[in-house]
Amino acid sequence: MSKDPYSHLAGVFDVLFEPMNRGLRLIGRAMYRPAKGMKILDVGCGTGTHLELYRKYDCALHGIDMSESMLQRSRKRLNGAADLRMADACKVPFDNGTFDLVISMLMLHEMDEAMRPQAIEEMKRVVKKDGRILLIDFHTGPHRFFKGWLTKVVILFSEIVAGRRHFRNYRRFMSIRGLPPLLSAGALVVEQEKVVGGGGLVLYLLRKT
Repeated sequence: MSKDPYSHLAGVFDVLFEPMNRGLRLIGRAMYRPAKGMKILDVGCGTGTHLELYRKYDCALHGIDMSESMLQRSRKRLNGAADLRMADACKVPFDNGTFDLVISMLMLHEMDEAMRPQAIEEMKRVVKKDGRILLIDFHTGPHRFFKGWLTKVVILFSEIVAGRRHFRNYRRFMSIRGLPPLLSAGALVVEQEKVVGGGGLVLYLLRKT
């Protein structure tokens, strides 16, 4: 088994990043309101903080991640309220058309370039015909002064801390203009777009064509 790249970060991830990320999650939740019984999948669920937001709505929660360290934190947080599995975003272990909402936050930028379209296709495969995909990731700007430049510095720091391969993938992601080329290639329709963080982050609510 390959080394878990998040083994050194899992214990402090929420302390370092969750105060900044919580606002993003709340914006995303407001873009597609949860309802009782809705089936939700978080691709790259990390420590489970995103799924936890949907817990009080009696949704059927599911999450996958490639980091056992992160999944351990997620299991502890959600305490049996979600089906959590170690799985690859390019090989999602669920049937076609299973979910009402598929979420992926700050994951695609860290993947190897060739894997990103595969992950998008898997999200499309497992979402229902009338379901939605919510993607949250870095935005290439323009960045507004002062907030945008501060956001950019924080992002740069976090990507460096995450390791060499992660940082390389982040730089490549930004050089190709981030999410828009992936959405176009994946034939996804943008229903809502919200640019936040002074231009440093973006949320897309998407549906299949």
